[in-house]
Amino acid sequence: MNVPGTLRSLGTMNQADWAAELARKFLEVPLPRRWAHVQGVAAQARSLAPILGDDAELLEAAAWLHDIGYSPELADTSFHPLDGARYLRDVQHADPTLCSLVANHSCAILEAEERGLADALSREFPAPAPSLNDALAYCDMTTTPTGDAVAVHDRISEIKERYGPHNVVTRFIRKAEPQLVSSVTRTRHRLSLHIEHQAVQRASHWNIDTHAVLLS
Repeated sequence: MNVPGTLRSLGTMNQADWAAELARKFLEVPLPRRWAHVQGVAAQARSLAPILGDDAELLEAAAWLHDIGYSPELADTSFHPLDGARYLRDVQHADPTLCSLVANHSCAILEAEERGLADALSREFPAPAPSLNDALAYCDMTTTPTGDAVAVHDRISEIKERYGPHNVVTRFIRKAEPQLVSSVTRTRHRLSLHIEHQAVQRASHWNIDTHAVLLS
């Protein structure tokens, strides 16, 4: 499938489908492990649809594309959030909020500080709404490199072990850990509240129906 240049040329393809095809194009062959990860992150995003409303498709698209900057074809600064977001903005002319989600995913600004890129990141891609940022961090930080669901603390431990004690990513993840855990906790709490609310509504509806039957 040829990936369209802009979202306006999608035709019947929705934003999430477009994002999935674009991620596949850049990751599936050169970076199969990364491709497995983004598939898992997208699955987590779909699980959050009940609490996202009109933003559900946007978040899924961001989940598919959050690591696109790892592609050898797109790597420029060697900082994947910025490289991916710039490609989406400059070449794909993607939705600005989508670009900002990719650029800022999972506390990327803290890693940008480690790399001397914080000014560029914050200037070019303002942080999106906190609830969306939390949701994308939840999806990313509860998914293993092979696409399986995982607890956030286990995910962070795996990152530290994979990169080693002196790598810039490890330094970043140590600083970001409290914020990442908080993002996961807040999003999980939102999802739990929604589930509880739905359960109460169902119970209320059942009681009303039962009462009506008793009166008849």
